[in-house]
Amino acid sequence: MLSSIEKQSNRVKVEVRGTSADGNPLYVVTIADPTTQGKFGKIQSLRKQMFKNPGRAQDWIAANPDFKVPVMINGSIHGTEFVGSDAVLQLIERFATQNDAETKKILANNILIFNVVQNPDGRVNATRFNGEGIDLNRDFITQSQPETQETVALIKEWNPMVFLDTHGYVKNYAPNRQGLIEPCTPPHNPNYEYDLYNKWAYQQAEAMEANIMADNASFKGDLYKTMQGVYVPQRDDTAGWDDYPPIFTPMYAMYHGAYGHTLEAPTNDWDGVRWQYDAIMGALKFATENKQAMITDQIEMFKRGINFDHPFHPDGFFPKAYVLPVDEKDPTVTDKAVNHLLTNDIEVEQAAKAFTADGKTYPKGTYIVRMDQAKAGLANTMLWDGEDITNDTPAMYDISAWSLSELWGFEAVPTQTSVHVTSTKVTQITEQGSVIGKGPFLIPNSSVKAVNLANTLLQQGITVTRDAKGNFYTEAAANQISAAVKVSGLKVESTANVPGDAVPLSGLKVAILKDGGMSKQQSHSGTKLALKRLGFDVTEVTPVEAAEKGLTGFDVFVYSGTESLISTNLSPANKEFGFQNAGQLDLFKANVNAFIDKGGKYIAVGAGASRATKTLGLTDDTINTGGSNSNGIVKVDYEGTGVTAGYAQDDLGFVYRPVWYTGTDNDKVVANLANSEDFFIAGHWAGNAAAKGQAVIVKEQNKDVTLIGLEAGFRDHTDYLFRLLSNAIFEK
Repeated sequence: MLSSIEKQSNRVKVEVRGTSADGNPLYVVTIADPTTQGKFGKIQSLRKQMFKNPGRAQDWIAANPDFKVPVMINGSIHGTEFVGSDAVLQLIERFATQNDAETKKILANNILIFNVVQNPDGRVNATRFNGEGIDLNRDFITQSQPETQETVALIKEWNPMVFLDTHGYVKNYAPNRQGLIEPCTPPHNPNYEYDLYNKWAYQQAEAMEANIMADNASFKGDLYKTMQGVYVPQRDDTAGWDDYPPIFTPMYAMYHGAYGHTLEAPTNDWDGVRWQYDAIMGALKFATENKQAMITDQIEMFKRGINFDHPFHPDGFFPKAYVLPVDEKDPTVTDKAVNHLLTNDIEVEQAAKAFTADGKTYPKGTYIVRMDQAKAGLANTMLWDGEDITNDTPAMYDISAWSLSELWGFEAVPTQTSVHVTSTKVTQITEQGSVIGKGPFLIPNSSVKAVNLANTLLQQGITVTRDAKGNFYTEAAANQISAAVKVSGLKVESTANVPGDAVPLSGLKVAILKDGGMSKQQSHSGTKLALKRLGFDVTEVTPVEAAEKGLTGFDVFVYSGTESLISTNLSPANKEFGFQNAGQLDLFKANVNAFIDKGGKYIAVGAGASRATKTLGLTDDTINTGGSNSNGIVKVDYEGTGVTAGYAQDDLGFVYRPVWYTGTDNDKVVANLANSEDFFIAGHWAGNAAAKGQAVIVKEQNKDVTLIGLEAGFRDHTDYLFRLLSNAIFEK
């Protein structure tokens, strides 16, 4: 269809901008009328000016009203919310081929960028998530998936003035108000220039609503015939549908200056497609009528960043800069962070010589993120520590803390003083590790890349040992390991000797219990991706496969997901993902116990898996859990050896639906939540005092069972905690 339309119309450009996790094409269609102000209406040169001299860009707009603005429409990031992509296809056909006055006016003033099906895996497989089991509309701070990366690249390329994200299905959130159009309820992320966004976004939401209602007679279903409007969270509610975390597509786009909206159609039918079509048309008409003032305010956001002038923020909220020191032997974590910042249009510099900030001296090569830049809000939301918003709102829609520095494990030191040092602009970091000396060689237990290197060497048949601190050693010749070390980015050096407590490792086969998609997600997917990035050989095993075939051939069994995976009372929608009959639970229990009795290792991660472990009779601990939407960054006291090697007292962790353990007298407790009033650093967790000082990682004494209460692989985001998984796997 798309290629046929492209051949018919000189307005249309069809591109494949990458492939999905399963290898499906990611189509982007750009539509603009070449007969009015040129194909792209000078927006590309204007975009450059926005970030170099925003005041001049605003002056140009005032003097030249005949220009086009980019508007991006995202089709169906959730695969089962089909109506979005269906509406997008109808809109593409209209704007490619029709010549009515309304179509021509919109094309004279806008460049339309359609991300046609943002989740083709989900559309093909009829799943909310992509082929890796990731909810892509939770991935915009991590950007772990190719589909997310493609969308980020599009947003950065175009800096759309308006961003519309098509979803479903919301009905009856308010009486006779069907569907949902943002802006959101509080709390609003404080890193926005929210006054500039809300000034136009709210009016645009009401314009979309008005356009839907103007077409009310065209709807067929009873739900729509009685419709009196649309649910607009900011107008119609007080909490529960917030724009706080930058994990959602429109919220992420807002940091690039876009007026971002989630559009939730009421139903999965042709009425739902019409609702989406009408909403998008309402947004386009509003943008056409108000483009000059809207883009002027979009540029004002960039001007505030460049001038370090944030009139609606308290003094000191934004630091003058972040300083990112680099670990000389293992720079990989900081390298990843810097490349991530650059990918997101954030400017990073590197010091050409040593310098001092706030009385501390940093060496040559230290990275600096100065906050007098256009996208200061995005830089700060990625790098700040976050805040405890428990008392600010009764409910949150999703995560409330995500600090890259704390959860990826690099230093980002904020300073309120100007950093004076000669520096160079960074464009990209290319990692290349090196081998120094003749051996034996030490690979520190310092990062995801370090563990991956150890696993890579094991898979190449090279002998690797591990000590009580989790560090790895090999006595192989330098030329045997140099290729793998170069890829890793680490500096691997000789050590005087290998500690006497270092024990040989073997390549281990890891099974992870597969959640096929309960509660609209694959709850094991983040941990699965973490294990793969650590370099383990990971196989997904369904509950039925584990019951019927056992776990023979595996060394480690990881349960990281909902406890409903071992329920015998599943809804019809979830039945296919769990046990098919009650007897399979008994078989599953027997097989897991036999696996452990024969020397297999069992690891449970998170609240759901901990509760399941209790059901399986593998622990007699009391499993305590916080609210299902509670989450955040916590202070943790780790033992520092074995399972928690590489971690320390007064260290960090992340919880989501927090879990802690009591009645642990016959366990080995290897980590506790800090026993201090301020143990909860950032996020939303009502009633957290009950967990203060309690056990959060335990090992059963008489069987190889480990309970990890922290979310060590959460959505492929918590890199700093991944080594808890590798430690638990390697620990004898």
